[in-house]
Amino acid sequence: MKQKMMKSVAILLVPLLLLMTIGVKPTYADSTLGLHVDGAILIDAESGKILYEENADTPLGIASMTKMMTEYLLFEAIEEGKITWDQEYKVTPYTHAVSQDRILSNVPLREDGSYTIRELYEALAIYSANAATIAIAETIAGTEKEFLNLMNAKAEKLGLKDYKFVNSTGLNNSNLQGMHPEGTGPQDENVMPAKSVAKLAYSLIHDYPEVLETTKIKTKIFREGTTDAIKMDNWNFMLPGFVYEYQGVDGLKTGTTDFAGHCFTGTATRDGKRVIAVVMKAVDTKGVGSYKARFDAARSLFDYGFAQFSKEEYIPAGHQFKKHKTVAVEKGKQKNVSIEVKEPVTVMIKTSEKDAYVPKLVLDKKKFKNGSLKAPIKKGTVVGHVELVKKDGTDYGYIDGAISGADVVTSEAVEQAGWFSLMMSAIGNFFVSMWDGATGFVKGLFN
Repeated sequence: MKQKMMKSVAILLVPLLLLMTIGVKPTYADSTLGLHVDGAILIDAESGKILYEENADTPLGIASMTKMMTEYLLFEAIEEGKITWDQEYKVTPYTHAVSQDRILSNVPLREDGSYTIRELYEALAIYSANAATIAIAETIAGTEKEFLNLMNAKAEKLGLKDYKFVNSTGLNNSNLQGMHPEGTGPQDENVMPAKSVAKLAYSLIHDYPEVLETTKIKTKIFREGTTDAIKMDNWNFMLPGFVYEYQGVDGLKTGTTDFAGHCFTGTATRDGKRVIAVVMKAVDTKGVGSYKARFDAARSLFDYGFAQFSKEEYIPAGHQFKKHKTVAVEKGKQKNVSIEVKEPVTVMIKTSEKDAYVPKLVLDKKKFKNGSLKAPIKKGTVVGHVELVKKDGTDYGYIDGAISGADVVTSEAVEQAGWFSLMMSAIGNFFVSMWDGATGFVKGLFN
């Protein structure tokens, strides 16, 4: 009777519960932010700690996000003195033809014109001007084909994975007036996983932070004061004052082609934190790609990073491990030497997961022989490192493959023992081994 009554109550409650859930937004697990993208990643721009990723290892079209590599090689060439900002570029038939296509993002270049590298760079960084990008590639390498070799070499050096470069701009080769680089296909397009795009952006900002001084410019006049003057509005509509503005955004690069869809590599600062977000082939809830879709996805990542994560000092300098405060010493004036963490370990961590990590001591086996360090030992000798290990759940690691940790060093010096002490120690060890052997033999007789 009691069971029948409970069953009847349950049947009555089901419709009521269904009514209560109407209009309630679904909640997402920690593994998803409800993004409508083919790939995404969020990292801490200072340390490279990966805060979130979604299909981040699958190669996808990157469109004009390619230009971050062109920017990197430009800054490097300037730094090495190979070219200068005031250097003049003479327009080639290739760059002239591409620049006249106003369906693409371009500043028209005169057939007989010359332009400074700084002018071309600003057109690239602010307006994503494609012919200007090719012009920079030709200036650095002679031809865009040779520039591809530089792009590939730099990608390998930076540790990017699963990349394919077919031009310097990110356009589909079909847009290059039949003059696409030799050895590439007429319909080819650049591809890279979100993780590699983030690593490229991370490297660019770290090595050449001055790029942000240009990428944060909302509007600039190309060739101001001349008959060729053109207004360049930044395609990054998340910059302050634009339609999808987001506090703290100052870069970095948009990208759009039919193949790649709507992509964006954005970076923003807030409360002393800078993050980098990459979204690839963003669409709305109906599956339609748009500028709004990519900026909405980036906004979700930014909000998540700034609201959910904070920098925490997990391990202070001088920290000692309770069960491993010392290591053994061979041929020293003392039998043990104390060890400690050299520098504090600070990590960008999800606030709700502060207690999810524990420090782990990893000793360098190459420094030890039979479990001991050999004297003499200097104070501050590196004997291993400490790393943070997550007890449960997924830790995405770092964009450059680093670990959350610091060196573990000796906190004191140990001198080598004198010859007499070493001799007495050797004699003592000899008799100990003899005694152990004898007692073992006797025990064996009675077993």
